[in-house]
Amino acid sequence: MPLGVIAILKVAEGRNEEFEQLAAQLATKVIKNESKCNFYQFNKSREDGQTYIAMEQYVDQHAFDAHGKTDYFRSLSKAMGACMTAPPKIEFVDSI
Repeated sequence: MPLGVIAILKVAEGRNEEFEQLAAQLATKVIKNESKCNFYQFNKSREDGQTYIAMEQYVDQHAFDAHGKTDYFRSLSKAMGACMTAPPKIEFVDSI
């Protein structure tokens, strides 16, 4: 069963451009290297310019687990975390 992930990310004032560049790098690497990731997209809130929403979907739990073990995810997510004001709020959802 496909596994969806929704992550709410709060970015510090003045760090938007850096965060967006890192997010774009990560999305590009995921799309290029993870055939079992159905989609991986970062979005910026229209209501709050410091809030970003990542939407992801994997074919299964195993694909999601593999994603978290990649070197590029580990390094880029660490760099993105330095731009954020708090840990991401993550919700897992099942496709229907």
